[in-house]
Amino acid sequence: MFSIDIHKLIDQLLYQPEAPLIFNSGIFLFLLTGFLLIYIPLSKTHRPKLFFVTLFSLYFYYKSSGLFFLLLLSTVVIDYHLAAAIGKTLFKSKKQILLALSIIANLGLLIYFKYTNFLVELISPVAGIEYKPLDIFLPVGISFFTFQSMSYTIDVYRGHLKPVSHILDYAFFVSFFPQLVAGPIVRAADFLPQLNLPTFVTREMFGRGIFLIVTGLFKKAIISDYISLNFVDRVFDAPTLYSGLENLFGVYGYALQIYCDFSGYSDMAIGIALLLGFHFNLNFDSPYQSKNITEFWRRWHMSLSSWLRDYLYISLGGNRKGKFRTYINLLLTMLLGGLWHGAALRFVLWGALHGLALGVHRAFNSVFPFRPGSHSWLWNGMTTFLTFHFVCFCWIFFRVSSLETAGQVISQISTQLNPQLLLPFIKGYPMVVVLMVIGYLLHFLPTSMENWASRLVIRMPFLAKASLLTVVIFLVIQTKSATIQPFIYFQF
Repeated sequence: MFSIDIHKLIDQLLYQPEAPLIFNSGIFLFLLTGFLLIYIPLSKTHRPKLFFVTLFSLYFYYKSSGLFFLLLLSTVVIDYHLAAAIGKTLFKSKKQILLALSIIANLGLLIYFKYTNFLVELISPVAGIEYKPLDIFLPVGISFFTFQSMSYTIDVYRGHLKPVSHILDYAFFVSFFPQLVAGPIVRAADFLPQLNLPTFVTREMFGRGIFLIVTGLFKKAIISDYISLNFVDRVFDAPTLYSGLENLFGVYGYALQIYCDFSGYSDMAIGIALLLGFHFNLNFDSPYQSKNITEFWRRWHMSLSSWLRDYLYISLGGNRKGKFRTYINLLLTMLLGGLWHGAALRFVLWGALHGLALGVHRAFNSVFPFRPGSHSWLWNGMTTFLTFHFVCFCWIFFRVSSLETAGQVISQISTQLNPQLLLPFIKGYPMVVVLMVIGYLLHFLPTSMENWASRLVIRMPFLAKASLLTVVIFLVIQTKSATIQPFIYFQF
């Protein structure tokens, strides 16, 4: 006879530090089903819909970070009232003070939770004290919702946006669960106007949403998780135990892993939002197809790239202060972009390498101006190859646990490559190789092929869409490990 263990169910509904809530978990599918049963009849209302979704989003964040959801609430309350005050005052000096308070409040949260130990580690040798890391929990997605909230107050200050009239609207915007814990970083100007429109999910939106959820699950839970657990993590944990060829493929594997992981999450976030009647902007656009590093940053994590450009690079002066300042601004922007990703010198180095590369490319273009369509397929192929390998080289510093480990990976590749080990490598890791080949082939397919596949899913009958989703979920179950693999960007 079917029975439910109430105590076990309650335990599942409470925050579990060892198993934070993610999209590819069974508990999320259970919660989402319950959510939709209530959301669908509420979708034609306004305030009840906003209240219910906000409540669910706060619970979603509680399941991801426990009582730290109160930080999210405090961010909402502080920035809502500060933005309202900025909108009302006529004095520029007062506006500046209010904006400064918003920036201090948001960055203060980031600095404490994310960078305290990093700063203590830097200061300890100078102060002559032993470094002992403090036990500080990093709330999931804090870098995303603080940046998102800050952009709202900055836009209100700049006059690009009027403050919202009701705190519920703002709470809905900041906490909306599809993008809450790992992006994309949604702009208030893009999202808030949608709240006043009737919620209506067209056939195209529904089909596109299913397509994105399916592709996102496939990229994250099948490709990324499998190659990570069964190959990439092993290589980066002990690079000297593996040949140069294995280290090289470990780097290629990580480049694919982080792309599939993060773009997979973004796809699912955009897809779930579409099913609820809301639109997010594209966050990834086949970045490894880029022919130069500037193009790469227009295609990779587009919501963060545009945020850094609009709120940091332009604020520093952009390209308006002369050539020298332009290069300095590029470098500073990428240094801080690297630091945003993690509180360690290796992330700063990663950002510095990208900043220098952007400067070099800008200088090259000033001497040899680029004209679209002026280069041959051979030139484009060569520049794509070089850009991809530069990005892969930088990923080494992003992935390793220390600069010493980065040196070991680079040393193994440069001195112990041994191409004759290629066949034994393929035989030793057949499933890893297959998934890497599939992943890169899908990534380098023309955009027209993706659009064709999306239209195919859109035209499918409902039962066919449901069957497709079921098949992918079945594959996820068959390939998943015993432990839940959190998204890489949870750490940010």
